[in-house]
Amino acid sequence: MTDRLSAQLLLTGYAQGIFPMAESREATQLHWFDPAQRGIMPLENFHISRSLAKEIRRADFTISTNRAFRAVVEGCADRDETWINGPLFALYDDLHAAGYAHSVEVWQGADLVGGLFGITLGGAFFGESMFSARKSGSKIAIAFTVDRLRQAGFSLFDTQYITPHLASLGGIEIARVEYRARLAKALLQNADFTAPEIPTPQLLVQRTTQTS
Repeated sequence: MTDRLSAQLLLTGYAQGIFPMAESREATQLHWFDPAQRGIMPLENFHISRSLAKEIRRADFTISTNRAFRAVVEGCADRDETWINGPLFALYDDLHAAGYAHSVEVWQGADLVGGLFGITLGGAFFGESMFSARKSGSKIAIAFTVDRLRQAGFSLFDTQYITPHLASLGGIEIARVEYRARLAKALLQNADFTAPEIPTPQLLVQRTTQTS
């Protein structure tokens, strides 16, 4: 439990396999979590349904990265209950400014209708949260994020926990000891979240179908 956490200490915690959350948006203290079963999205086994592939091919949206980081975090926290409190907002801002925190945005015209954000260390991407303001907005964001992680040289997509939403896309749970072994390997890798170009929706579906 802590109410004073620096960006560097947060990164140190991630490198050790733990992550902080608040009990509510009004809470001032943060708690470290180290679940016995850890959620991950296997990059080599990402599942895209026919209906989602059809929706992506429709291409009635645009994708960007790091264009509206704070807005994505705010979208993720805009729900009845959230673990993102004031101190975490500030920490995520600091990590984004330092190049460790990134976002993927889904737009319809000028409207932000979906997105996700996470933190990177080596070849590990620690997915923090996602939101959707249109049908499949968060699924579209995940699909483009998985493709980006593959192209950029990442090997671990940590989702912390598994929800039915994530499980439908191929997310699984692994034991803490296996997670930490995967994390140790990922931290030794070099990967750059900002390097890949954003693919066309058609190319994304093609690449996902070939590797899933």
